[in-house]
Amino acid sequence: MEIPEKLQGILATLPAKPGCYIYRNAEGTIIYVGKAISLKNRVRSYFHADSSHDSKTRRLTRDIADIEWIVVGSELEALILEMNLIKKHRPKYNIRLKDDKRYPYIRIHWNEPFPKVTVTRQMIEDGSRYFGPYTSAWAVYQTLDALRRIFPYLTCDRDITGLDKRACLYFDIKLCIAPCIGSATQEGYRQMISDLMNFLSGHSEEIVTRLESEMLKASEEMRFEKAATLRDQLKAITTVIERQKIVFASDYKDSDVLAMARTDGEACVQIFFIRGGKLIGREYFILEGTEDTADQQVMTEFVKQFYTEAANIPEQVMIPEEIEIEEAKIIGQWLRSKRGGQKVELFVPKDGQPHDLVEMAAENASETLQALRAQWQADAHKQEQALGELQSALKLSAPPNRIECYDVSHTQGVATVGAMIVFEQGTPAKNLYRKFNIDSTSIGAPDDFASMEEMLMRRFKRWHASTELGESQVPGAKPDASFSFLPDLIIIDGGKGQLSRVVKVLEQFGIFDKVPVVGLAKQEEEIFFPYNSQPLILPRHSQGLYLVQRIRDEAHRYGITAHRARRSKQGMASQLDSIPGIGPTRRKALLKHFGSMDKIKEASIEDLSAVKGMNQSAAESVKTHLE
Repeated sequence: MEIPEKLQGILATLPAKPGCYIYRNAEGTIIYVGKAISLKNRVRSYFHADSSHDSKTRRLTRDIADIEWIVVGSELEALILEMNLIKKHRPKYNIRLKDDKRYPYIRIHWNEPFPKVTVTRQMIEDGSRYFGPYTSAWAVYQTLDALRRIFPYLTCDRDITGLDKRACLYFDIKLCIAPCIGSATQEGYRQMISDLMNFLSGHSEEIVTRLESEMLKASEEMRFEKAATLRDQLKAITTVIERQKIVFASDYKDSDVLAMARTDGEACVQIFFIRGGKLIGREYFILEGTEDTADQQVMTEFVKQFYTEAANIPEQVMIPEEIEIEEAKIIGQWLRSKRGGQKVELFVPKDGQPHDLVEMAAENASETLQALRAQWQADAHKQEQALGELQSALKLSAPPNRIECYDVSHTQGVATVGAMIVFEQGTPAKNLYRKFNIDSTSIGAPDDFASMEEMLMRRFKRWHASTELGESQVPGAKPDASFSFLPDLIIIDGGKGQLSRVVKVLEQFGIFDKVPVVGLAKQEEEIFFPYNSQPLILPRHSQGLYLVQRIRDEAHRYGITAHRARRSKQGMASQLDSIPGIGPTRRKALLKHFGSMDKIKEASIEDLSAVKGMNQSAAESVKTHLE
């Protein structure tokens, strides 16, 4: 392979120091991130005429147009930087955890006097304790539902003083211990949350022993209601514990057991979580970019990326095969630092029960991957069927592989936002979604037709700049894939009025005959065509209709989210000022009477009407806007 002159210059100046290297393609996109003890030796090795390079590495090398590097102080720092860069940029040629940005965690707000338990998708260093990541949000909520029946934690937003006169319904149905009315002290509540965290960590023996002691004591003191509550809590805990499989003695080291299955470029890693000698849970993770990569390398990358995300690091990690010695050494050092300086053993079990566990994890990984592949194939078939049905029903020349849908969202003309969403091959391409802040329509006089026209004008001006005016030819400029391609189909969330405005825009740009466009009415799911008064109704339960509905709903969701975000930025006073019928006098009266926007939002129409200067119509306007 002939090395371009630009790359030759870079290779000649590479430092022989530890760090990370970043490869970019001709468009400037990051396509690979790696780390090295010596940047000079590692990066140059890609460009040697080496027959040992696999096909993936050869493809990568051909795509490299530019190289950057970052020097760090040690290989450990390089590993940490590498993981952060991969997570941020998700390069094409790196092995990556699939959907890693969406993994949920259980968050315990331990920094609060009365900690709550919530679900989050990111960990921040604020004193909270985290458990996860989990691959299924549904499984997390199922876990919390069971936990709350054992440890009835707070879910409300009350300021807990212990002096409230009444508790909420959750106290009556035994889903909260009501510290708000003094039914539980702060110390007692925090002990319960501490028990919950220990339970999640798989260490329940001490909890059971203490609760049994407290139950007997309450019984001896004839506090029978308290004893009964503790009895029910013990019974619920015991039920969960009995479902957990005992695999080792209770004093065995806390362990994660990893194994992997691969087929046709897909890789699935199964993890068993062993805590207190019990199998307390299992998760599977799918990896992308694993083609033409050895099992050893795939497992190495998984270990690094998973434990970058993991909330807790165990004493030992069992893996199915050895990791390269130098890499294992640095990973062990890194895991130790993440565990607060305590040693983490990374090893391959050769025999006995640990080896059997790895085998069992491998079997589970294989079965999971087979089930997922069957599901993916079924989904792909449905998408193909849906696109075929739309092609036939809408009389298109080809399947609409790129569909764009547009929606307008506002509250009585305030904070108007236009939403553009894109589906490719029947699935959402969220990186191509765009929102448009619409400022041309006047407050209090919403005009969805004008807003739709403005949004489409701006969209196709960007297309025109990208293609006709040659934006992509400007040195250093990169075309925006959201705008630089014409869609195969446009769907407008609305009827004939919105559709006519979109047709006007397409005709203005001379592409009406190139880009099919339809409007989708909300009531009967009728599809309207330009210059045709007869709507089309797709067959109920057809895949084509399901796809159109999903696209429309996604546009609506994205638009509403963007609108709410824009509206919330307007601030307290501007929110009231922008409500039709609410001027400075009424705004001042409302704030004086209720004291805050939160109180105004909670007020009923009757309460709002009772404020000096207000009436029923103005109250309804406030309520509509703030909801």
